[in-house]
Amino acid sequence: MNARRLIIAGAAVAALTAFVLSCAEPAEPAAQAPRFRGPQGPQVVSPEVSADRHITFRILAPNAEAVRLTGSDIPGNGRGAEMTKGDNGVWEVTLGPIEPGAYRYNFNVDDVSVIDPRSPSISESNSNVWSLVYVPGSDFMDTKDVPHGAVAEVTYYSKTLKRFRRMHIYTPPGYESGKGTYPVFYLLHGASDSDDSWSSVGRAGFILDNLIAGGNAKPMVVVMPAGHTGPFMFGRRGGDSPRPPVDEFVQDFLNDIMPYVEKNYRVHTDQQHRAIAGLSMGGAQTLNIAIPNPDKFAYVGVYSSGIFGITGRGPGGAPGAASGPTWEEQHKEVLDNAESRKGLKLLWFATGKEDFLIETSRATVDMFKKHGFEVVYKESPGGHTWINWRNYLSEFAPKLFQ
Repeated sequence: MNARRLIIAGAAVAALTAFVLSCAEPAEPAAQAPRFRGPQGPQVVSPEVSADRHITFRILAPNAEAVRLTGSDIPGNGRGAEMTKGDNGVWEVTLGPIEPGAYRYNFNVDDVSVIDPRSPSISESNSNVWSLVYVPGSDFMDTKDVPHGAVAEVTYYSKTLKRFRRMHIYTPPGYESGKGTYPVFYLLHGASDSDDSWSSVGRAGFILDNLIAGGNAKPMVVVMPAGHTGPFMFGRRGGDSPRPPVDEFVQDFLNDIMPYVEKNYRVHTDQQHRAIAGLSMGGAQTLNIAIPNPDKFAYVGVYSSGIFGITGRGPGGAPGAASGPTWEEQHKEVLDNAESRKGLKLLWFATGKEDFLIETSRATVDMFKKHGFEVVYKESPGGHTWINWRNYLSEFAPKLFQ
């Protein structure tokens, strides 16, 4: 009886299914869903880093007349390397061996600058973006199996500039537990760069991770703000607009960035737990912030920089300071006030021997010594590149908050 019921039920279901299918609209013609695709072109791998630290860069540009690799930080590639076109339309060039580190590059395709379309790794500047390649083998900045901190993109509203701004903030391993208060280190970038630069091409997060894991640096919060308040041009903010009489970034830093950090992060707010450093333009900004406010920072670092115009020339050889009182004359009172700098534990300068700002650094160091400051100054091989600035960070950070 049960078997007979199952047979009847099955037949009913089959009949119902046949009826529904007969009422359905006909399917779309198969021609509207093509199964064949045309030739996709050669597969391109770029960049390709070999075990012997050679880097091969490639780009598919079959109709291009000339392609060049650009990226002045890559050793030996100051003016760019001409790339060779293969029969498959792929242009390539191999450089090396290259010292371990992070390097920015782009392609110049028939005088048009383009990022590497086969690489998702990038580094931002103030007005453009670069492709990024990393050559492993550096003990202090490689990605290692150690506890890692976090780097966050933080949006804040600048009342000074009346617009939203962005900064990157590194919090050390363990910060997320919600316990403890940390010292804070403000780290400034150079001209034409952005708040992304120190954490991408500068490897700041990995450098701090490795130092902290090795017991060589105190756990700290590192704040990397955007140093530009407008388009960048040497000596100008952009176009034909002269620099404003008040340094907008300094005001943004003192009135908006520091208060935001101290309100929203578990950081100490006293001088002995604050540090500031910067490279190139950021080094000059560091001095413009720290020296007039001697009670705010116990540790001050200046990388490849100094007082712009102190030698009569500015960044890149541009004309130096405008007519009027010099930086030294403007700050004479605080420079000569030995009492006010008693809380300053370290004033640290470093510049490459081939850096175009080395005379600016030397003259600035001499000026501070003349006013009784104790200055630590070192000259390293190399020039005005991230190769030096990453090294300087790895040397400076262990000296903080000891």
